[in-house]
Amino acid sequence: MNAGALTHYGLSLRDALEIARVPKVELHLSNPQAREEFRHASVLAGVCDGVVAGLGAHGYELAVRAALALVEERAA
Repeated sequence: MNAGALTHYGLSLRDALEIARVPKVELHLSNPQAREEFRHASVLAGVCDGVVAGLGAHGYELAVRAALALVEERAA
């Protein structure tokens, strides 16, 4: 999921993700840690299974692969 600015302010999105029983991967095309200070904190990270950041469009493929692997692991 690429939540954009909701990554930093989306508490309602965080609440929804917290109860979702599916794999959740937070995605950032850029590296938030290399950007402005306010972008360093994510309200979503604590309810996600993982984070992919800073790899541009390659991040989408990696996030989907990770989510699929988590689905398979949980099904086993």
